[in-house]
Amino acid sequence: MSRYDASAVEPKWQSAWDEAGVFRAERDENRPKYYVLEMFPYPSGRIHMGHVRNYTMGDVIARYKAAQGFNVLHPMGWDAFGMPAENAAMEQGGHPAEWTYGNIADMRDQLKPMGLSIDWSREFATCDAEYYGQQQAMFIDMLDKGLVYRKAATVNWDPVDMTVLANEQVIDGKGWRSGAPVERRELTQWFFRISDFSEELLEALDGLEKWPEKVRLMQRNWIGRSRGLQFGFETVGAPEGFGTLEVYTTRPDTLLGASFAAISPDHPLAKRLEADNPDIAAFNAECRKMGTSEEALETAEKKGFATGLRVKHPFDPAWEMPVYIANFILMDYGTGAIFGCPAHDQRDLDFARKYGLDVIDVFKPVDSDESVDDTAFVPPKTEKVRYVKGFAGDAVQTGEDAVEAAIDQCEARGVGKGVVNYRLRDWGISRQRYWGCPIPVVHCETCGVVPEKKENLPVELPRDVSFDKPGNPLDRHPTWRDVACPSCGKPARRETDTMDTFVDSSWYFARFTAPRAETPTTMADAEYWMNVDQYIGGIEHAILHLLYSRFFARAMHLTGHLPKKATEPFDALFTQGMVTHEIYVTRDDRDRPVYHLPGDIEWTESGARLGATGEPVEVIPSAKMSKSKKNVVDPVNIIRDFGADTARWFMLSDSPPERDVEWTAAGAEAAWKHLSRVWRLADEARADTAPADGAADEVLARAMHRTIDEVTRGIEGFAFNKAVAKLYEFTNTVAKSKAGAETRRAALRVLAQLMAPMTPHLAEDIWAMLGGAGLVAEAAWPVADPAMLVEDTVTLPIQVNGKRRSEIQVPKHMAKEEVEKRVLADEAVQRVLAGAAPKKLIVVPGRIVNVVI
Repeated sequence: MSRYDASAVEPKWQSAWDEAGVFRAERDENRPKYYVLEMFPYPSGRIHMGHVRNYTMGDVIARYKAAQGFNVLHPMGWDAFGMPAENAAMEQGGHPAEWTYGNIADMRDQLKPMGLSIDWSREFATCDAEYYGQQQAMFIDMLDKGLVYRKAATVNWDPVDMTVLANEQVIDGKGWRSGAPVERRELTQWFFRISDFSEELLEALDGLEKWPEKVRLMQRNWIGRSRGLQFGFETVGAPEGFGTLEVYTTRPDTLLGASFAAISPDHPLAKRLEADNPDIAAFNAECRKMGTSEEALETAEKKGFATGLRVKHPFDPAWEMPVYIANFILMDYGTGAIFGCPAHDQRDLDFARKYGLDVIDVFKPVDSDESVDDTAFVPPKTEKVRYVKGFAGDAVQTGEDAVEAAIDQCEARGVGKGVVNYRLRDWGISRQRYWGCPIPVVHCETCGVVPEKKENLPVELPRDVSFDKPGNPLDRHPTWRDVACPSCGKPARRETDTMDTFVDSSWYFARFTAPRAETPTTMADAEYWMNVDQYIGGIEHAILHLLYSRFFARAMHLTGHLPKKATEPFDALFTQGMVTHEIYVTRDDRDRPVYHLPGDIEWTESGARLGATGEPVEVIPSAKMSKSKKNVVDPVNIIRDFGADTARWFMLSDSPPERDVEWTAAGAEAAWKHLSRVWRLADEARADTAPADGAADEVLARAMHRTIDEVTRGIEGFAFNKAVAKLYEFTNTVAKSKAGAETRRAALRVLAQLMAPMTPHLAEDIWAMLGGAGLVAEAAWPVADPAMLVEDTVTLPIQVNGKRRSEIQVPKHMAKEEVEKRVLADEAVQRVLAGAAPKKLIVVPGRIVNVVI
C-alpha cells in the first residue's frame, strides 16, 4: 500500500504555489481585500514553536479568506534593529548587519518549509536603508507638525556600556548586560507627543470591539486617566522663586490627613537646595543611582532628607508640615511633588513611621473605629467608607463621591482647581547606540537643530565602525558625525542618538501596503489595503507596541501618509497562548539544577532517565519553552521528521488558540498518524468502484454539509481546535460510510478543501489525487446547503446481548422493518451472529437497537 510521504509532497506543492504566484498580492479595486498580519519576528537566527503557532494561525485565516474570494494581503518582514546585534558584534567580532542579515536568511529558510501563504515579494527588514530612510522622512514631517520635540529628561544610565537603558533593562538596580549600578542622569532626549493624544487613544478603545477585553483594559490602565486637584502649598523658608510648591493629587479627599510634603531629587527646588548644601547634593546623587521604573521605586527602601523647609496647609495657615526630598518620587510624574497622607497610602505610611511623622485617619471602615497601625487603609474608591475628616463632614460615602466633593470645596475656597491628568507620558525615543535608525537632524551653532534635507535621505549608518570601546560608535566617527549644516552650510554635527526600536515596529503594517514606494506609503495603496483586518501576536505586546502603533497611525494621518480610516490601524486583534513543554532536571554535586533537552530523555517503566547514562530525571510540569531551561523543541527537526502539516495540525488541534498549548512527542505522533490516515482514505477512494447507495449517500452528504457549516463557524470564531475536532469526526464518518464511490470521493474533496487552511500540502495532494480542478489553494470555499443541515437522520447504537457492537445512521422516520434489515446487514452484527438468527430484535425508535442471541 502507498504511504504519505511529507518530505516529497510538501516541497512539490510549495513549488507549484510559487510557480503559479498564488500568494502574490496586487491591488484590485474590483475585489474585496483582506489584510491579515502576524507580529513580525526579531531575527534571532532560529524559529521556535511560538513562531510556528503564530504564523500557522495567521495562515489559516489568510487561506480561508482567499478561498472566500477575498484579495488577501499576507506579508512578512523582520524587526531587525536592536541591542542583540550590537552585543553579538562586541562579543564575536564582525558587524551587526552581517549578524542580522545572516539570521534573516537562516530564519527565512526555516519558515518557508512551513508552507505559509506569504507574499515574500513584499519582505523587508527594518534595518534596510530603504525602510528606515522613509522612517526618517516621517520624522521630519512629524517635526514640522510639532509632533516631535527635544527636552532634558531623567533616564537610566549605564556608566559601563555608556547608554540609556529602558526600565525593563534595569535588574535589581543594575544594567542587564554590564551588571553596573545604574544611575539616573539628565540628558537631552527626543520625544514624540503621544500624551497629546491621551484622551483620543482612550476613547477609541471602546470602538475596538474585536480586540480582547483584557488588552483594552491594559491599554486603559496604561493611559491612566484620572481626575484630581492641582494646587500650591505656600512655602516657609524656601529660596527666592519657590514661594509655592505645586502638587497634583488624585485623592484630594485625603488632604485633611496630610502630615508632610515631599519632592523628587530632580525637582527644581531640590536642585536649588543641593547647590548650597553638600549633604543634600550627596543624597540626591545617591537617589539618582536608582532605576526610574515604578517597580524600582515601590520596592526600594524609602529614604528621605529633611530640607528644613515647611509648607502651610491651604485650610489652616497655622498648620505647617515639613518638606522632604524623597527617593520614591519621580519628576516625570505629576509635578514631581506630593503631600503625604500616611493613613491611606502604604508608601507614605512606611515613610512616616521611619521619620516619626503623624498618621492621621481621614476615613475608616463603616463598621470599625480602629486606627491605622502598620498597614495603610486603602480600599477601592468605589467602596463606601466612614469619613472622620471629610470635606462633607462626618459621612459614609464612596471615595469617588468624596473626591468630587473635595474638588468642589477646594475650588469654592480658591484652593487649586480640578484637572484631568493622564499616566501616559511622552515617548522618549533617543537611544545612545549604533544599531538603530539615525535621527535625521544636524546640530549647528548658528542655526540650532536643523532637519536633514529629504533629498539627502536616507542618512545611512556608516559600516566602518568598531565596538572595541564602550559607548556609541557614532560619537567617535568624525567623517559621519561632522557635516555641513543643511541650512547655512557651516560646520555642524549629526545627531548621534538613534531611534527606539519601537518606532520601527510602529508603522511596518503601513509600509507593507507599498513596500517599494519612494514615500513612506502611497495613498491609493493605503486606501485599498488598510486597515489590517486581523492582527495576531503575543499578549506581551499588548501595551507598548499596540499603543505606539495607534499613535503612529494618527501621526501618519496628520502628516499625509495614511487615510483617516487608518488612525485605528488594527480592526481585529487576537493574542495567542504560549507553547509549553515539560522541563527535565538532574542535580550536580553541589545540588544545582542541570537542565536537559527533550531529545536526551528516555522513558522507562520507572520513569524518565538520561539516555546517555541512565540517571533518573526529575520531570517538572510544563512551562513556556525556554533555551535556559532547555525545554525547547526545534521546529526544523519536527518538519524534517513529520512534515510541516503535522506541526501545523498539532498546534491548531490541541487547545483553544488563546490558551497555552503543551507540545508532546505523543501528540505530534498522533497528528502525523491521523494525516497519514486521511491520505490513505483518499488513495483508496481513488480506485473505489462501489455503486451508489441512496440512503448511505444521503447520510454522508448531510454529514459533509454539517461539517462545512461547523468548520466555517470554527474558523470565523478563531475556534480552530473545534474546527479540527469536526474534521476528525468527519474523517471517521467517511471511513465508516457505505456510500457509493463518487459520493465518497466528493466528500473527500470537500474534506481536502476544509483542511487546506490547516494542512495545505496534504490537502493539495488529496485534491489532485481525486480529480479536483486546479489548485485547492485557489478553489472556492465550500458552502453548506441549509436544507442539508436539517437533522433528518439519527444515529442508532446497536447492542448485542447488552454490549455495544456498532451503530447505524438512518432516516429519522424509517419504518421499524427497514431499520431491522439495516441492523442485520451490519458487518459487526453479522460477525457476532455467525449465520444464526437472533432470538429477539428490539428497536427503540430514535434511541437504540438491542439484539438478543
